Amino acid sequence: MANVNISSNECAWKHGELILLGRRINGLRGFELKKSVEKEHLYGAGQNPIDIQEGNIKCEGNVKILGFELDALNQAAIIAGYNDITEVPHEAISMTIKLQKSAMSPKTIFNVRGIAFTEVANAMEQNAKMREVTLPFIAMDIIQVKE
Repeated sequence: MANVNISSNECAWKHGELILLGRRINGLRGFELKKSVEKEHLYGAGQNPIDIQEGNIKCEGNVKILGFELDALNQAAIIAGYNDITEVPHEAISMTIKLQKSAMSPKTIFNVRGIAFTEVANAMEQNAKMREVTLPFIAMDIIQVKE
């Protein structure tokens, strides 16, 4: 029997990278990407479906970052003439997320284009050691590629 090295690791956080507006986000705490397709049964004669029909595609998600990263994004928005990151047009915002199991493994890359941040909230609690902010967004498309 051959010696097979099986590992359940999909990726390592230490090899992850998020680029937003051309800037590496060092204060990244988490993210979620979600692409959904409307689907429903098509019925004809009888009680069983005869097919499944597809409708609209929706891309959305969020990034969880430290407060200083939000401050930098909002400052860039202000310099560009907006009040904050939620007002920046979606055509101007894209994001790339790179995930890797190890330094030598192939990368899984997610390209998210046409991002519109939908809300910004600032909150802290007593004895907090950091300010963590979740920025929800909608997007035009999420494309996954292997490098």
